[in-house]
Amino acid sequence: MRHSTVALKLASVQTLALVVVGCLGAAGVAYPCSRASAEDMAFDLKETGQPAATSAPAEGPPSETLANGLRLYQGKRYPEASVQFQRVIEGETQDAAGNKQKAQFFLAKSLYQLQYYQSALAIFDEISQLGKGHLFYDQTLQWLAQLATQLPEPAGIIEKVGRYDVAAIEQFNQGEGKPFYAQLLYLQGRSKYAQGEFEQAISLFEKVPSSNKWYVQAKMFAGISHIRLRQARPAIQAFRSIIDAIDEGKLDADEEDRVKDLAWLSLARVYYTAANKVDDETGDRQVDGKLLGAAVDAWSRIDTGSEYWLDALFEGSFAFFLADEFSRALGNVHTIFSPYFEKTSYYPEALVLKAVVFFYNCQMENASAMVSTFHERYDPVQNELQAKLAQFKDNESFYKFLLQVREGDANLSPSIAPIVSSALSDRTVLRHLEYVKQLEGEEKRLKDAPPAFKNSSVGARILQDSALAKSFAVEQAGDLARGRYNRLIESLQEYMNQIDAVDLEVATFERGQLSQAMQDQQVTADRAAGGHVEVDEEHQVWPFDGEYWRDELGFYRQQVTSKCGR
Repeated sequence: MRHSTVALKLASVQTLALVVVGCLGAAGVAYPCSRASAEDMAFDLKETGQPAATSAPAEGPPSETLANGLRLYQGKRYPEASVQFQRVIEGETQDAAGNKQKAQFFLAKSLYQLQYYQSALAIFDEISQLGKGHLFYDQTLQWLAQLATQLPEPAGIIEKVGRYDVAAIEQFNQGEGKPFYAQLLYLQGRSKYAQGEFEQAISLFEKVPSSNKWYVQAKMFAGISHIRLRQARPAIQAFRSIIDAIDEGKLDADEEDRVKDLAWLSLARVYYTAANKVDDETGDRQVDGKLLGAAVDAWSRIDTGSEYWLDALFEGSFAFFLADEFSRALGNVHTIFSPYFEKTSYYPEALVLKAVVFFYNCQMENASAMVSTFHERYDPVQNELQAKLAQFKDNESFYKFLLQVREGDANLSPSIAPIVSSALSDRTVLRHLEYVKQLEGEEKRLKDAPPAFKNSSVGARILQDSALAKSFAVEQAGDLARGRYNRLIESLQEYMNQIDAVDLEVATFERGQLSQAMQDQQVTADRAAGGHVEVDEEHQVWPFDGEYWRDELGFYRQQVTSKCGR
């Protein structure tokens, strides 16, 4: 009958001389070429990549259009250069297939420099799909890494990096490629994680050097991967490494507190899960007090100012329940329902916990009262949530609703407005909104561009890339938000099922038909001292008079008297 486990809730270095073949006109006729103009066609960045595969097409002499585009690119005249490269790609010149691939690669780089990141990504995506059949396949990997710092995760760069093998990434572990090595390991590890290949993901995450800024993110996902593999000890080690790295200053200051809290929260959940051992044959539960204490200690490390503090307080209440520390479990719940958190907290399961505590202490009247309170509070919420969901027929309409929720114009009643807002405000949802906003920014930048560029075929390509990506991003964001909303309804239904199970047990008890196993558990509860409020020399008891004080939050205790056997 006791509550189930809390759910487990981030080579060669090829320098500048790729096929710069002298100065030839469109028909292959030589024209005057100084040393300076040859250097103009060099790369703006030293790029790391394997030599072109033998299966890639030959380049041949470049057309005058391509050569001019390369000079314009080197002169940082990216709009004009991109127009020239697009002409080569479209077949206006007589360039060989290899030169068209070069124009494609440099067009993507030009668009990157112009901050049309989505169009640049679309072209690099085309290159990466061709694999070794493209001259610039390996060099593209570096640019995907750079784009990962410009576009949010929903752009799908992780998936594209996942097309490369480990050898392609190892070529960056030297020379000019070093700045990208750790990032690419992390991105490819994320790709393996997304595919459910957790052991491979861990091996990639573990290669990220501890001195690198990607180390903390890699360790976070290594820990989560170990959890997915049910490997508690290495998961604990991974989360501990995050805390140590942050204490040593290996993360940007604006994120260190949040990530450290996430590590403590993850540690607590791993300890809590490991503390609950159920015998496969008998079904008996054994609780490891040492591990349970470690979980409570980890939850207590999260500061009251953290966005995760209420989660830690709530989850910790289940540990206290398992330890028969009923006064502390209900004290935490008392804090959660304080007026300070009315607009930000949503913990219907806390009432389920209260009902269960009262039931195990044979306070059937109080248990029934919690059942009634739950239904009075949350039945209308469930009905309203379902009615609102029925108004949206597709993901696009739900995306518009998501925007209204974010802007406070969703016309929601006070009873569900904070619940919906919280459910649709997690970081994954916000990243999808950020992606749509960035695509809209690129569309606006094109609209404000000079007519010669805007009305060119390159401009048309940018517009098409942005519009297509935006349509897909809106669909994705709407689908994700709808999923969050559905999960909200489904989880509330689960809690209703749990509270109704308590109601049924109360009715069974009152009929005198309680099972012997349940009676034995209640005798244990009767003998436990966890319902009493004990005071040491460093604390003092102040009776609660109905008024909450902020400095008391988290320190409440509720006396629980067992009536079992009376």
